[in-house]
Amino acid sequence: MTGPKTNERPGTRAKATHVRVSAYKAREILNAIRGMHVADAADYLDLSERGVADVVSKVLDSAVANAEHNDLQDADELYVSACYADEGPTMKRWRPRARGRATRIRKRTCHITVIVSRLDDDKIEVRREKVARQGSGRSASADRAARVAKSRGDEEDTSTEAAAAEAEEVEELEEGAEAAADAPQDAVEDAVEAEETPQDEVAEDTADDAEEAAEDSDASAESTESGDSSGAVSAGKWDGSHAPLADVGEAPDGFPIKGNEDSMKFHQPGGRWFDNTVAEVWFATPEAAEAAGFTEAGKKAKSTSEEEE
Repeated sequence: MTGPKTNERPGTRAKATHVRVSAYKAREILNAIRGMHVADAADYLDLSERGVADVVSKVLDSAVANAEHNDLQDADELYVSACYADEGPTMKRWRPRARGRATRIRKRTCHITVIVSRLDDDKIEVRREKVARQGSGRSASADRAARVAKSRGDEEDTSTEAAAAEAEEVEELEEGAEAAADAPQDAVEDAVEAEETPQDEVAEDTADDAEEAAEDSDASAESTESGDSSGAVSAGKWDGSHAPLADVGEAPDGFPIKGNEDSMKFHQPGGRWFDNTVAEVWFATPEAAEAAGFTEAGKKAKSTSEEEE
């Protein structure tokens, strides 16, 4: 005796037509979930790596929704009583091949049907005891609602925890603001004064620095007047020499001859380049300049052989 016809099987059904996948591939998934509880079947489809599992999952959710709204069934009491895939129309396409030939391509389609029915009372009781032992806090209807919300891109279910965390952060910020507003102003001022440098100490440091700078300036001026200014040739470096004064154009008393260390030349008053030369050292006599190794401007230096003679 044959069983009931496909369209006469009891239960609530949902159907997806013209699915762009072959009936053979769809049947491999349908054979796996046939007879499962709707929650177990949904978990299996979520973990499946086959592409057709997404389509079958949507058909299963639609069948459960039809049972809840049309037949007033409880989703926790439903199971997959029947599921099958019928072959749909095949689309013919052509692919070019070698030597001007063409090969036919067959793009298969199928119609997927899922039927859910209510479990027996004994099986329902066994199912409830199993769920109680496992400690599952979510029912099949809640799982299905979460999957539907996820497929539609609805973020209400997933953003509940984020909203709670955000609310906690807002409360903490508000508490911190209230605590800062209630803090005594004196404590804030004391903290600021403790961090800042006292003005009296800053004023004393500034005065000390000014006095040290004035002493250095006086010492520099005295050394300049005595011919010991920085960067100049010190007096006594050569016999009969003197360092430049503060006014480099003014000749020291008794030292009328200008000397240039870069060229090692000396210029006598009235000479051709005397006025255009900046004195780096002053000599008392030409003999003193020659003794220091300087040569009079306009004359060649004596060679070593001549000096030896």
